[in-house]
Amino acid sequence: MKLRTLGVAVLGAVGLAAVPACQKHEAPPAAPVARAPAQDKAAPRVEAPAPAPAPPVTGGGTVQGSIAFKGAAPTPAAITPSEDPACEGMVLKDQSVLVTNGKLANVLVRVRGLVPHSRPGEPALIDQQKCTYTPRVQGVTAGQQVFIKNSDGTLHNARALTGTKTVFNVAQPPNAKAVPRPLPADAEVIRLKCDIHPWMAAWVVVNPNPYFATSGTDGTFSIEHLPAGSYTLEAWHETLGTKTAEVTVKEGGTVTASFEFSSEDAKGTASGGVK
Repeated sequence: MKLRTLGVAVLGAVGLAAVPACQKHEAPPAAPVARAPAQDKAAPRVEAPAPAPAPPVTGGGTVQGSIAFKGAAPTPAAITPSEDPACEGMVLKDQSVLVTNGKLANVLVRVRGLVPHSRPGEPALIDQQKCTYTPRVQGVTAGQQVFIKNSDGTLHNARALTGTKTVFNVAQPPNAKAVPRPLPADAEVIRLKCDIHPWMAAWVVVNPNPYFATSGTDGTFSIEHLPAGSYTLEAWHETLGTKTAEVTVKEGGTVTASFEFSSEDAKGTASGGVK
């Protein structure tokens, strides 16, 4: 009887001693698995910075002048106001032929051909404000990019075309930062349109050199720091075609060149075409 009691006591002691040992070898609880950030929300969209301005240049001469419009200016077509609140304040008349006091705006005046020792060109920046492309007409040096920006609080898209061929089509979310797009090497005239707001239009003229300027509402333009030499100037308009003039620039000098368009120039000329 004493032996049986002693055996039970020994077994009990061994059992109690084994409990901590078993607990010591138990696997620790699994740590919670962290989900990847992409599972919680989409990765942030990386926007390209706006184009940096080219460094200042000196030297050369200046070509300046004005663009006149002869005769009665065509009556601009009316644009139906958009119901989109972001378009409030939009222009309600077609801007393709913009004449003020006999002066023609949005004419791209450029130096044709290659120019030795040309300064660096700048990328073109096109913004969308009040459902309108700004600026409407501008030049860009061949090889430079076009940056597209949306300052409106509504969705746009920028479809670029050469003739009827789409070069690129960029979706523009509300208040989107500038995104770059390259231009084809053989492109000369690029037209931009918005499929959502069909009245929106802009033009980019690609030039082999960086010497060009767009006439303002007063018809004036100025091309600065053009190396001394003789050049052919071309004045391009989206519906009225082109005019040319010959100029000779002297170092440090200023030469004047003027152009004149009229309603007759629109006959037989397709929009954006080159006569």
